[in-house]
Amino acid sequence: MERKRGKKVTIIGAGNVGATVAYSLAMRGVCHEIMLRDRNSDISMGKALDMSQAANVARTHTIVKVAHEASDMKDSDVVVITAGSPRKPGMSRDDLLMINAEITKEVIQDVKTYAPDSIIIMVSNPLDVMTYVALKESGFPKERVIGMAGILDSARMAHFIFEKIGYGAGQIRASVMGGHGDSMVPLPKFSTVAGVPLTDVLTDEEIEEIVERTKHGGAEIVGYLKTGSAYYAPAKATALMVEAILKDTKQIHPCAVYLDGHYGYEDVVSGVPVALGANGVEKLFEMTLSEKQSKQFEHSVNTVKEMIDVLKKNKFFS
Repeated sequence: MERKRGKKVTIIGAGNVGATVAYSLAMRGVCHEIMLRDRNSDISMGKALDMSQAANVARTHTIVKVAHEASDMKDSDVVVITAGSPRKPGMSRDDLLMINAEITKEVIQDVKTYAPDSIIIMVSNPLDVMTYVALKESGFPKERVIGMAGILDSARMAHFIFEKIGYGAGQIRASVMGGHGDSMVPLPKFSTVAGVPLTDVLTDEEIEEIVERTKHGGAEIVGYLKTGSAYYAPAKATALMVEAILKDTKQIHPCAVYLDGHYGYEDVVSGVPVALGANGVEKLFEMTLSEKQSKQFEHSVNTVKEMIDVLKKNKFFS
């Protein structure tokens, strides 16, 4: 009888975010094997060894290894992509867009070749556009290419709600949709504190203040760190998605996915609530939005479309 293979996750990009995703998964024993793939193999080796030993401390069955060759990602159930270049002085947004799109294209070719049945989770920025690039370059079904952003923005909003009211830690559920960052669309109607609607707990002005802080939540952390950006919360949010897929939980989370007529938009990626399971996106939910939220979502979608158009004008897609 053929022995059943354990779950395998490959993480491409072993920097702060990628390594912390691996660590989060290893500590929970979510999968049997984690492969780290990075241009710096020595650092990857050190992190993999350290994490494998930590897994023994936690008494989980997860082994962390290094993917020295692209072929080492073979049979991966999920591939997480965090690889990308940070914006450097003098670099325009369009410059960064083209550089990271090229990095994503290169990485996706390896995934397509060696892990054709995997589910891709994109973490690289600009998130929504990189998810679009990954989908187009892989040729995978849209259900199997998913971007991580909404879970992170929702968590940031939940924390800021807690800071404002001073109670309900762990019982706050915040909901957002749309793009990552400035163009996110908050959903106070679907945000609660221990089941109580947020609009019953805070004033419109207080909610707006929280929303604005959430939009710039990443920049706030960069301001403190000076030489880096957030990675604990982004990594945990990503690990949550991986776990939902590997365990087929069908849990509902806001994720960046391809819209094919949903909410009235086509050929674009944006954050909407979806159920995650063994097939990736098991179901996409279309919520009733207010007029204000519809306009915000339209702005968010158009922002992503503008960046996709930059790629198309530069003949990025063959």
